Amino acid sequence: MRQRENLATAPATVAFIDIAGFSAIADIYGDAAALDVLEVFESMVRDALSGYEPPIKWIGDEAMLSFPEPETAIQVLGTLLQACREESRLPLTRAGLNHGPVIRRAGDLFGTTVNIAARIAALASPGQLLATQPIAEAAVTRGILVRDLGMVALRSVAGEVPLYEIELAPSADPAWIDPVCKMHAPYSAYRRASPQGPWFCSPLCEEAYQRSPQTYGLPR
Repeated sequence: MRQRENLATAPATVAFIDIAGFSAIADIYGDAAALDVLEVFESMVRDALSGYEPPIKWIGDEAMLSFPEPETAIQVLGTLLQACREESRLPLTRAGLNHGPVIRRAGDLFGTTVNIAARIAALASPGQLLATQPIAEAAVTRGILVRDLGMVALRSVAGEVPLYEIELAPSADPAWIDPVCKMHAPYSAYRRASPQGPWFCSPLCEEAYQRSPQTYGLPR
């Protein structure tokens, strides 16, 4: 394979953020309902990025974002993730961040930094933000809660990567996450149908789960 030399790189903080239950919403409630959820999410991303660089691209329901440094990423995503948690029409989100050198080409970003950010986002549970050490250090400086998850193996990445969970929005309670669509219940507005087992946002999600619990499992 031919190797390119002297490629210009510049540091960036790369973030991937998506809607955790998007595929299930399309499957159970229909494409129109999923599109409505996506449009809400897209609008919230646009609002949070006002005055900053727009998304690098959208990959279905996943937004790829770029910031010049971790501090800016934390500031913007702190606003976005808080707003997402307060939006009753939106399921929980998942996010992954990494900082390092990237290659810019035709409005897109390439390189190992981008690949690692994408792999981290894929590991995140509903409501979780995972990040590498530079972002964690910036969060600690701002007094944000950070949990050290240790060294983690990422698919197609040589060696293990130190990973951290950063609490930019309140932690999601697994007992109140619908295992199908990944909606999270506000305590004052919802009641459990049963004191045992998972909580569901609607009979449709409960029926889907009962038909095939192995498809959804319990939220991590």
